[in-house]
Amino acid sequence: MQNSGSKPCSCPSLKLREVASMYFTMVVAFLVILVVALQGSVPRENDFPYKVPLDPQGLLELSWNVSYAEQAVHFQLLIRDLQFGLLFGMSDRGEFENADLAVLWSDGHNSYFGDAWSDAEGQLHMDSQQDYQLLGARRAPEGLYLLFRRAFSTCDPKDYLIEDGTVHLIYGILEKPVPSLQAINVSALHGGLQRVQLLKPNISIPELPSDMKSMEITAPDVVIPSQETTYWCYMAELPEGFSKHHIIMYEPVVTAGNEALVHHMEVFQCAAEFDSFPHYNGPCDSKMKPERLNYCRHVLAAWAMGAQAFYYPEEAGLAFGGPGSSRYLRLEIHYHNPLVFKGRRDSSGIRLYYTASLRPYDAGIMELGLVYTPVMAIPPGEDAFVLTGYCTDKCTQLALPAAGIRIFASQLHTHLAGRKVVTVLSRAGRERQVVNADGHYSPHFQEIRMLKEVVAVFPGDELITTCTYNTEDRSRATVGGFGILEEMCVNYVHYYPQTQLELCKSAVDPGYLHRYFNLVNRFNDEEICMCPQVSVPQQFYSVPWNTFNRDVLKSLYGFAPISMHCNKSSAVRFPGQWEKQPLPSITERLREPEPRCPPSPGPQPAAPVPLELGRLRR
Repeated sequence: MQNSGSKPCSCPSLKLREVASMYFTMVVAFLVILVVALQGSVPRENDFPYKVPLDPQGLLELSWNVSYAEQAVHFQLLIRDLQFGLLFGMSDRGEFENADLAVLWSDGHNSYFGDAWSDAEGQLHMDSQQDYQLLGARRAPEGLYLLFRRAFSTCDPKDYLIEDGTVHLIYGILEKPVPSLQAINVSALHGGLQRVQLLKPNISIPELPSDMKSMEITAPDVVIPSQETTYWCYMAELPEGFSKHHIIMYEPVVTAGNEALVHHMEVFQCAAEFDSFPHYNGPCDSKMKPERLNYCRHVLAAWAMGAQAFYYPEEAGLAFGGPGSSRYLRLEIHYHNPLVFKGRRDSSGIRLYYTASLRPYDAGIMELGLVYTPVMAIPPGEDAFVLTGYCTDKCTQLALPAAGIRIFASQLHTHLAGRKVVTVLSRAGRERQVVNADGHYSPHFQEIRMLKEVVAVFPGDELITTCTYNTEDRSRATVGGFGILEEMCVNYVHYYPQTQLELCKSAVDPGYLHRYFNLVNRFNDEEICMCPQVSVPQQFYSVPWNTFNRDVLKSLYGFAPISMHCNKSSAVRFPGQWEKQPLPSITERLREPEPRCPPSPGPQPAAPVPLELGRLRR
């Protein structure tokens, strides 16, 4: 009971609205103080071991590191010419729609940073869960550095799941001030995309021998053509009498200033069956390119933008030189020049490190997947058509040593319609391990990737490679073959010790495909000519692609016997019966990995973080 003689409290009475206002003012002040404090901490160069230019002019440079302990990626974004902000993010295939974005923007007076997403129309929305965590911003003579963090998995339906394989990064530059995030017009932005492998494997660098030497296979001061895409070929040769050596490492050599133009590079060794190869220095698709250069297809090294040096395991090296090995090498460089720069000169290439002190094992390269044949086809208008190639237990039982082989690296390959590639190891009918997988695969970004862990393959194991294709932009069937508008499904696995098995691939039995064409004839008004002189591609091109014909083809590929190619390096099959082989029976599938959700920090306001960057330029 209140004492009627007591004095009323002289404390000021605060309304709820005022309390809330004071609270949010304190939060904002704290964030500003935090950001300003972080601006003083200069990250060391080796804190961010991976680096890639985002735009063709090199005005945006992304560096990052990967923490598997924290299940997070730390980004450092250098903006050399800051205007009124930047969008940076990830999407399924590099689109600005349905993208997961970190946005820096300015209204001309104040600057803000926030986690956002775009809808199917490209409209931006502030994310209710702020998972791009700003760690700092600082100005330097070379530009503005933004530091931020992002967990691999956030369990936010609006966020991109960062996983193994290719990641399509997107960027957009704000050239005018905007009053709010929602006012940003994505379609009007100057932007683009860059593909990288964000989740690099955490592999320790092996000790290198003291007698290690190096050689550079580089373009001879090439003038990069003033067109968007160029594949440049240059022939080089090893010295006369070059004895057998082991390649133990290689790294890119990129001409300074061309980092944003050199997209990827490969060094191929030519076939030993030819005594000599003509010299050539020019576009790979030129009519002047000698036909014999097509026999230079054995990959020695492959690099793509964003990749670092490639190391072989301590116990193995890739043999080159000596008897049975060609002296001739072909360098292929993909120049990506969307701004059509003229007169830019380039001497990029790959530096090979090698040793005469041979390691215990020769490394080998084995082709898995589908044979290059038109019997494997994809109907037009498909958004996700699946084809599978098999390396069967019968082949590995015959061709692999009792102690097995160890796969340590992999290069996935399709042509333009490829969207996903995965190779799985199966043993006794049970899927045991993913060898390599890329759920956002792009044919424009192919590199040899070191595996996070070595995969042991024993006699009797099966290696099953599955490719997913999109042909929504095509009006006729896409058949398997060597042409760029034909398709492939390949995994080049790098392993040791080298065996005689160089190719372990399959294709549907041709007789069963013939039955398919007969069935289509029977159930359709339009007839497919089955004449002997009509090729398989022509028969596929004449199929009326209704639902029935599509479904029957899918079913055919799912049950029909296969023709196995269990080939030695001489292209001769191992002895045995390889036609009309049954498909491997898989009784137990691997479970899809469940994303790990980070601990929830509790409710966070969907509000941007203010940044003290000063007045940005007009």
